[in-house]
Amino acid sequence: MSTTADEATFTITRTTRPTPDAEREAALAAPKFGIRFTDHMARISWNVEEGWTNRRVEPYGPLQLDPATAVLHYGQEIFEGLKAYRHEDGSVWSFRPEANADRLRRSARRLALPELSDADFLGAIEALVRVDAAWVPTVEESSLYLRPFMYASEVFLGVRSAREVEFLVIASPVGPYFSGGVQPVSIWVTTEYHRAGPGGTGAAKCGGNYAASLLPQQIAYDNGCEQVCFLDARTGTYLEELGGMNVFVVLADGRIATPEQSGTILEGITRSSVLTLLAEEGREVEERPIALAELRAGIEDGTIAEVFACGTAAVLTPIGRLAGEGFDLTIGDGSAGATTMALRERLTDIQYGRAEDTYGWMHRLV
Repeated sequence: MSTTADEATFTITRTTRPTPDAEREAALAAPKFGIRFTDHMARISWNVEEGWTNRRVEPYGPLQLDPATAVLHYGQEIFEGLKAYRHEDGSVWSFRPEANADRLRRSARRLALPELSDADFLGAIEALVRVDAAWVPTVEESSLYLRPFMYASEVFLGVRSAREVEFLVIASPVGPYFSGGVQPVSIWVTTEYHRAGPGGTGAAKCGGNYAASLLPQQIAYDNGCEQVCFLDARTGTYLEELGGMNVFVVLADGRIATPEQSGTILEGITRSSVLTLLAEEGREVEERPIALAELRAGIEDGTIAEVFACGTAAVLTPIGRLAGEGFDLTIGDGSAGATTMALRERLTDIQYGRAEDTYGWMHRLV
């Protein structure tokens, strides 16, 4: 293996067995979400004595974990998700990565993990994407999904924060999150299970939140729905978020509402961006509690025209059906709404470089 050092202080160790060009091109021609991964991964180690050390890019491969590695027993881990977009001139950009770095730090504080600086977070994704730039796809609705994550790597069985931690970034070429592309999805509202409660980890991006969502997500599948929607744990009456996305409601009079940040909802970067776009349009937006009963009544009497979900993976996704125990409702005529699709186009045009970025959201990687 040949080793060099790049300007961001990351040591680069390239694989001696790169994916053949023809095989990589075949994967990029029809990318599927989270199935295939690039040839390398970025990595930084931490220990309580030295802090963050050993910044490197190395060949992608299995992690060797002792059976007593702390993360396997106590779930002390966090992660992020962002994308790298190929622009028409061949350059590669990410969308608001500083916001991901900031959210990772907030998650780290909640999970008693060490905080990572912007310089290290951005340096890791920049170094990895430079090495694996050939993996950034060009087909429509495609990108290179970046998954930064941090876990307790100390070999120790004891209930305390770990004294050794690993931070990694892996990458996967992806197409649309939902296999059918941008089509209205069906949502199952669970009244039996909750994603998070007050004082819990709902505002952190950690695996435990997603593990708790898997059973209700399976129930959603069993009821013909693609996603599950959770209600608040305190009263069981107000919308919170989907399994991995925030939710917005578009009223027939043009107003838009979304559940307020309460400490139990993940502060979505796409959500924040949508709020900015709506404010620029002069739309009236309410961040407030939204009762399931209000949503059901509005869909039934037509005062709610559209509902959509948003997140890094799916961007903006129209919701055409809302179902749960005792109800099954079609939103509008079941098709994608005009407001949803216009917002989605505005956002993706910025991400792919088809529209001017007047917000300073895009960060060049290559």
